[in-house]
Amino acid sequence: MTPVTLLHLNRALPHTARMTKKSTKAPAKKPAAAAKAAPRKGAAPAETKIGKTQMVDIVADKAGLTKKQSEEAVSVMLESIVEAVRSGKSVGLPGLGTLSVRETAARTGVRPGTSERIQIPAGKKLAFKVASTLKGTL
Repeated sequence: MTPVTLLHLNRALPHTARMTKKSTKAPAKKPAAAAKAAPRKGAAPAETKIGKTQMVDIVADKAGLTKKQSEEAVSVMLESIVEAVRSGKSVGLPGLGTLSVRETAARTGVRPGTSERIQIPAGKKLAFKVASTLKGTL
């Protein structure tokens, strides 16, 4: 009688169930740049983003206000912009751009995976048009 080896067993199994020899080599290391997750397209790096707190500090320094006064001024300005946009008005910010609400038409879409046709209802979206003076300096 012949001894049964791994090779004999492997030949008897279907292709998908065959055992494979594990590599004895160490896995290749990925370069440091590839190991990090790629940032989303259009997303600003965390260190270049200015949040509300940083904006309050900037306003306090440039306007000579206390942090409490500048926090109130920034909050009131942001609340006013949000209120105007919610009511459907355009908000022009000189040197920066214009925020406005745009209507979107109803349309037919395709559901991913099933390729089923679906009806997407009409809606609204927020649009921002960059000022030409700012666009020219970028």
